[in-house]
Amino acid sequence: MVTVWIYSYQMKGRGALSNPANRFAPTHGEAVDDGWYQEAPPERVLTELRVDASRNVISRNDSPDIPFEQSINPFRGCEHGCVFCYARPTHAFLDLSPGLDFETRLVVKPDAARLLRAELARPGYRCRHIMLGANTDPYQPVERELRITRSLLQVLSETQHPVAITTRSTLVLRDLDLLGPMGRAGLAMVCLSITTFDADLKRRLEPRSAASAARLQVMRELVAAGVPVGVIAAPMIPAVNDSELEEILRRSAEAGATRAACTLLRLPLEVAELFREWLQTHMPERAAHVMSLLRSARGGRDNDPAFGQRMKGQGAWAQLLRDRFHLACRRYGLASDREPRLDASRFRPPVAPRSDGQMELSW
Repeated sequence: MVTVWIYSYQMKGRGALSNPANRFAPTHGEAVDDGWYQEAPPERVLTELRVDASRNVISRNDSPDIPFEQSINPFRGCEHGCVFCYARPTHAFLDLSPGLDFETRLVVKPDAARLLRAELARPGYRCRHIMLGANTDPYQPVERELRITRSLLQVLSETQHPVAITTRSTLVLRDLDLLGPMGRAGLAMVCLSITTFDADLKRRLEPRSAASAARLQVMRELVAAGVPVGVIAAPMIPAVNDSELEEILRRSAEAGATRAACTLLRLPLEVAELFREWLQTHMPERAAHVMSLLRSARGGRDNDPAFGQRMKGQGAWAQLLRDRFHLACRRYGLASDREPRLDASRFRPPVAPRSDGQMELSW
């Protein structure tokens, strides 16, 4: 394996501090200062879009840790730039870096609505709710112009198909004309993820996401329109933001949330080193302590991918976090069951497109 030298730096509006090679790359690098002159790094990197050529849009899973079997991700990569994002390693499959590439080199699915319509029209399709935002945010900044998520919601609304959405964005309110009627019919719910109410910490952890106070306002407006709302306190990072757990749940309940979930920080594959780099840059005085607590909750490792453990962890610290979560849920009247209660009985399959290319006639 060849080693090349790379340099880490903080780029305005981006979460990752470097762009390391992915785990499949033939060369890997480490940051060094060899004393030689270096060109000043750019202050900004524009977002680059590529088109996804997938023939299907619905992903399926059988994980016991998550409350859905079907999901759609309109985008691969995410401009929000959350340094802790567990989806970062998926960029390796595109031969891209889970670092800055994940935030700046996105793959989009402009044909997603047509693909969804075709899948829903298949004779063997069984209706179960679809999750939007399982990996990357369906309302990240590029959605404002591309409107891919909206096109998916239009198909789901037309077919009366249940949908659950997870987001950190206020852009979800743009689609209130679709989500309102669906929510009132038991076909839609929205969960807002909140990490911290510390504005400076939020800016460093998830630089391009909406302010947390703005997410509370989104909850209020969704509830007023008849859309059920939940909150996900995630990720909880020991000695960084875990002290805010109760405040996140309390303020969310006051804003109208009725359900809650809590997830311990996960550091799969390349995310571990990206997060260590972030800690050393932003919190050097407590970096070792944070990682020590996290490893104690992960069986002595940076990450435990085992079903049943990966979301909640193990050990005394993880158990204390779970106890605090359940106590706060009882105190603020929040259901801690993440399974959406949505109605699948209304689903009406769309008319399948003709295979010979001719259009259907109707009177």
